[in-house]
Parts: sequence; C-alpha cells; structure tokens
Amino acid sequence: MPIEEARIRIGETKQDRYWYALYTRHQHEKTASDILTAKGFEVFLPLYPAVHQWKDRAKKLSLPLFPCYVFIHTNLERQLHILTTPGVHAFVGTEGRAARIPGDQIEGIRRTLESLLHVEPHPFLRTGDWVRVKSGPLEGVEGILVRKTNRYRLVLSVEMLEKSVAVELDPEVVERSRPGNSATRDGARAEVRRKQRGYLQGFSASGGR
Repeated sequence: MPIEEARIRIGETKQDRYWYALYTRHQHEKTASDILTAKGFEVFLPLYPAVHQWKDRAKKLSLPLFPCYVFIHTNLERQLHILTTPGVHAFVGTEGRAARIPGDQIEGIRRTLESLLHVEPHPFLRTGDWVRVKSGPLEGVEGILVRKTNRYRLVLSVEMLEKSVAVELDPEVVERSRPGNSATRDGARAEVRRKQRGYLQGFSASGGR
C-alpha cells in the first residue's frame, strides 16, 4: 500500500470537520492530546505559563487554560478511536450528541496565545461590554472588556464549557461591537446553558461513561 494512501486511511478526510471539546481525566490533558495527535487527529490544547512556589524553590509550569478539556478538529468519522484514547472520558455535548465549538472561539484563543501577551484563566462571564479589537496582533478578536485595578482585560469565552480566559491589553485598541448582536448572543448563551445542564445531568447519571 502506498505511504500516502496509508496515511489517508489512518487519518480522517478533511470534509465537514468541526471543533469539539473532549472531557478528560484530571491532569490527563497532555497525555490525551499527545496520543490523539499520534493517531492523526488535529488537537488543540491551550496552555499558559504559571509559576508554582514551593518552600525551597519555584518552578515554571505550562498549565491547561481549560483544565480537563482538550479541543479536537474532526468530522466524527472515528469516534471510537477518540473515545478509547487513554484519559478521554467523553465528548462535551447536548442531548447525547457532540456539540460543535464555534471556530471563531477557538481562533480567538489561539491568536491570543500566539500574541505572547499575558493570558490566564478567568471566571466565566455572561454579560458585559462586548468589544472588538481594532488593531494589533488580536485585530478582529471579540470578547468582553473588564477592568481590574488600573488594567484592562479582554475576556474570551468558550460558551459550551462556560469557561473563560483573559488577556491584558490597552483599552485604546478596542471598539464596541455592533449593538444588534447582543440579543442574539444572549439568547444563544441561554440555550447553550440549558442544553449543557441537561447533558451534564445525563453524564453524571450514567456514572461518567
């Protein structure tokens, strides 16, 4: 069998691929990501630098921005290969189906990490001043602008996970997003939360399987 043909059979076709979130065992995000990558999947595990201080020393670590979650770009052709990966519990979804993560949310987080700006986890925000970055390395990225002491942060969220991250930036580089988007966005968030609660209840009832 030609090598290229073998690679195609091992991997996935590129048709109709979307981003999904996988729920993993605690502190198994990197293991699951590495194994999925070795299986030929496109995986995104956002990490941020953090310093942990012990009594005698300090150590710089790379920690998951979204603990217990890994993102995967797939068309779900090989769900069994994904779900049998060590450390992977299940797809995050609603009503028994894997839920797609909007590509712009993944792209916003990816660009934030590539910008080399200070990024860290942030409590999930449902409401706030929705803005768009108008210049700089994050141009076009949207999120909620918050102020902490004398610093401003742009908060980016993954709605399905109800988790957020924040990046520090100059408030002069942002502009308010179109007001017309607010009602639609708030309605979508409410629907996501309703469906996610139903999914998590079903996941707990099944014993996490």
